[in-house]
Amino acid sequence: MSDPTTIFQAQTAAFTAALPVAADIRRDRLTRAMALVTENAEAFCAAMSEDFGHRSREQSMITDILASVLPLRHARRHLGRWMRPERRPVTFPLGLLGGRGRVEYQPKGVVGVIAPWNYPVNLVMAPLAGVLAAGNRAMVKTSEYTPRTAALFEELCPRYFAADELAFVSGGPETGRAFAALPFDHLLFTGATGIGRHILRAAADNLTPVTLELGGKSPVILGASADIARSTERVVIGKMMNAGQTCLAPDYMLVPEDREDQVVEGLTRAASAMYPRLIDNPDYTAIINDRHHQRLTGWLADARAKGARIETVNPAGEDFTATNSRKMPLHIVRDVTDDMILMQEEIFGPILPLRRYGDIDGAIAEVNRRDRPLGLYYFGSDAAERRRVLDRTVSGGVTLDDVIFHIGQEDLPFGGIGPSGMGAYHGRDGFRTFSHARAIYRQSRFDIAKLAGLKPPYGRATLRAIRQQLGR
Repeated sequence: MSDPTTIFQAQTAAFTAALPVAADIRRDRLTRAMALVTENAEAFCAAMSEDFGHRSREQSMITDILASVLPLRHARRHLGRWMRPERRPVTFPLGLLGGRGRVEYQPKGVVGVIAPWNYPVNLVMAPLAGVLAAGNRAMVKTSEYTPRTAALFEELCPRYFAADELAFVSGGPETGRAFAALPFDHLLFTGATGIGRHILRAAADNLTPVTLELGGKSPVILGASADIARSTERVVIGKMMNAGQTCLAPDYMLVPEDREDQVVEGLTRAASAMYPRLIDNPDYTAIINDRHHQRLTGWLADARAKGARIETVNPAGEDFTATNSRKMPLHIVRDVTDDMILMQEEIFGPILPLRRYGDIDGAIAEVNRRDRPLGLYYFGSDAAERRRVLDRTVSGGVTLDDVIFHIGQEDLPFGGIGPSGMGAYHGRDGFRTFSHARAIYRQSRFDIAKLAGLKPPYGRATLRAIRQQLGR
């Protein structure tokens, strides 16, 4: 691996020398990024499975391969429209006298991307759609938790990109700290909220603009009008995908107090139908490592010791203690209280706490007393109740009558708010995040300063202009 500082300096010099960055160059980079993923899809799926101890090939193809190609293809298709200068009105009466204003979207330079382990291909390539479309060069710090995937990126990238266009850096926390301290023109971090605070501090020394994609406890509000069978099935799909190791996974459910038993039954039925067995099921992913498996097991023990009822969905009656596969079944946790770790931290695993509520305002209050989440999910056909939930809560994004799907919409911005993140990307919003919106004003041939009373010596024209602008 080359020294990150050396790579950064080479990319900065190459960026400056190559300005401006034409649309054809940007499209070519997007095309090569797509080829990097598609031509090596099987190798990436195998590497991810090895990193996880087992990861569903089909899931990886959907969540990491396809979900990387689609943003890149979308950016390539719409790039011409995104790059067009925007005409903007100018202050009256300058427009009448020939003054003109526009905004041009200019590449920033070298963008740093710090990627997480849970979707180690998608959460590299999807942000690069906006980074490359905007005309930037990029350096990517991969996660030490997925070393085989990281090594594959480092092996393959030079076949598709020069090192001064796109480069990968691997290593542990020390490498990560050094990477975040580089004077990037923009830095994107995806990961835990606690680490995000350190990233922000490191970037502050260079005044580097930062986009943080964090996480938090994304709630599901099950309205009284919701279809239980359909809603619980959709929650299970989102919760058990990647074994719950998803920043947008449903973290806890708020259910009407008279429907809790039906919800538990629906969740159990749906999980059993989709995953009738787990240990040798190729569709179900393992927990990433022993530390995270022990963390989740410990949190369950903490909840049980504090009075929770835990229902384990294990339809085949498998003995998980007799295997080292790190597969973990869905655990539905009832009677949870605020002193349980499960209700204090983002879970990031196949554990789903349930909280009962009496009326919708109680559910809204439950959401609002916690940190603002990355995602919020509401199920129900009551339009007034749906509108109340939307109006009375604040979250990064929302999916109605399902979970997670808003992240897959390229024309919707994806991002958090407060402890769940800052800034957004995807589609046009990503292009703008990684671009500098450069204001350009062209002055009229007339002596505007004299006409407006701005040219000394000041006199009647000056006073008249001031009165007019103040509305007197």
